[in-house]
Amino acid sequence: MTDKKWAFEDFVEGTSIDLGSKTVSAAEIIAFASEFDPQPMHLDEAAGRASILGGLSASGWHTCAIFMRMMCDAYLLDSTSQGAPGIDQVKWKKPVLAGDTLTGRIKVLSRRTSRSRPKLGFVSMRSELINQRGESVFELEHTGMFLKRGDADQ
Repeated sequence: MTDKKWAFEDFVEGTSIDLGSKTVSAAEIIAFASEFDPQPMHLDEAAGRASILGGLSASGWHTCAIFMRMMCDAYLLDSTSQGAPGIDQVKWKKPVLAGDTLTGRIKVLSRRTSRSRPKLGFVSMRSELINQRGESVFELEHTGMFLKRGDADQ
């Protein structure tokens, strides 16, 4: 793992990480919902329009999955990540509708070295997805676990 770009030391408080953008299609909303969250507003445009969501909308869990993929592509797969102890908070602030383009970013809130495993660090982050209208549609706060550089191969 020594060739990984991102290690614990790279996650400095206040650092912002761009996650790029993703356009969400109706087909992928329906495919995800069909398997994991088959509520009408996630499966049918007319049902979505009739709901308070205003159109065919991604499940909140689909939005989480989209965020996870964006995070993996932006940095996580090129890091010393050891997983996460959990998510502190997730908010679905506005519907993600078919055709929306989401842009993501993460801000490092704090970090600390593990007391029981000094080669491991905990990084607290706040994440956000913004749609093409500049509206925040998703917020997440979580902690990731990363090995320290130089300790990753031991």
